[in-house]
Amino acid sequence: MSLFIIFLLLVIIIGYVILKYNSLVTLRNQVENGWKQIDVQLKRRHDLIPNLVETVKGYMQYEQETLSKVIEARNAAINAKGVKDAAVKEGELSSVLTRLFALFENYPNLKANENVLRLQEELTSTENKISFARQFYNDIAMKFNIAQEVFPANIIARLFNFKRAELFEVTSEEEKQVPKVDLSLKK
Repeated sequence: MSLFIIFLLLVIIIGYVILKYNSLVTLRNQVENGWKQIDVQLKRRHDLIPNLVETVKGYMQYEQETLSKVIEARNAAINAKGVKDAAVKEGELSSVLTRLFALFENYPNLKANENVLRLQEELTSTENKISFARQFYNDIAMKFNIAQEVFPANIIARLFNFKRAELFEVTSEEEKQVPKVDLSLKK
């Protein structure tokens, strides 16, 4: 009878290890899928930026330095390696794009240009999609990380060499600043 109990315990333990391993693999694949979803949106963003720069170049002759910074930031973001590096470089790109959009206010003809407005709208839409994709990624990465840290799954995660997923974080001091809104009616 005791041999049967030992065999039953062994089957339960092996079954648990298999279930936990499969659960961790599933979460890891969901994290990778989340990253790929971000990557798709980032590629779209990277593809739109040269079109925007080319469209505004003629209007913004005195802003060539800003346009160059946009392209440099875009190229750096394209070459980012890993989640943390991508987060930093994409944050820098967002910051430069924000400055570029702020400069549009100085060019009334540019603000009225249909191509610029369309590209700006597409970039805004893409930014929203990137934001949602990052949120999904961080949510699933957090689940994956928690699943690796709770006992006794942490033993299985360590045994099969699972690694923590990196999270997207706000790294730029500019992005951390609270926007200033002036609702006064002063003219």
